[in-house]
Amino acid sequence: MKQKQKYFLAFSTALVVAPCIAVIPTHAATMPYSDIKKETELYNAVSDLYNKGIVFGTTSTTFSPYQQLTRGEAAYFLAQALQLPTDNVENPGFSDVSTSHPYYESIAALAANGIIQKGSAYHPDASIKRSQMAKMLTRGFHLQLATSLTATFTDFTKDMETDRYIQTLLNYGITQGTSATTFSPYTDVRRGQMALFLYRILQKNDDGFYIIGVE
Repeated sequence: MKQKQKYFLAFSTALVVAPCIAVIPTHAATMPYSDIKKETELYNAVSDLYNKGIVFGTTSTTFSPYQQLTRGEAAYFLAQALQLPTDNVENPGFSDVSTSHPYYESIAALAANGIIQKGSAYHPDASIKRSQMAKMLTRGFHLQLATSLTATFTDFTKDMETDRYIQTLLNYGITQGTSATTFSPYTDVRRGQMALFLYRILQKNDDGFYIIGVE
């Protein structure tokens, strides 16, 4: 079983439908998706994550970057990016995630690591919202949680904990919001957006902003 990689950060805090299952790459390969324009950050992001086995497309030749990301897909992408162990994980007991569910292991791994909360249901086929994504990324990568709100967003959720997760992504340069004054916390996350978020975080790690330790 792989050991969990835990991310400790030294980077300054100043600083979107149905589920689809596809063949997951197990080795480096040419990026096969024809629906993403080359020479863009999104192309680089999806290509890099695909070749690392972190993301998959909706077909063998399409990634569908503007399609809503499901909560099940989000769990898989994040668990792969974090290299969480998914063997023999404790069953979190979600009524809508059986042990035969295609995303069961990823969802269970997130719950086991405190990235998502255990409860009666997980809703794996529902779209994940931007505010939910902010929480999962912050907790999953152990980003230093923002202590104050400095963004000028007029649509903060008014829930201090949730808004601090949003501010955290801003502090780390993971997102700039949907406009200068909005984050759109209740808007669905798109598949391309999630790829960009994960790519940016992992790139910062490669650039030496993160100190990675192994438990």
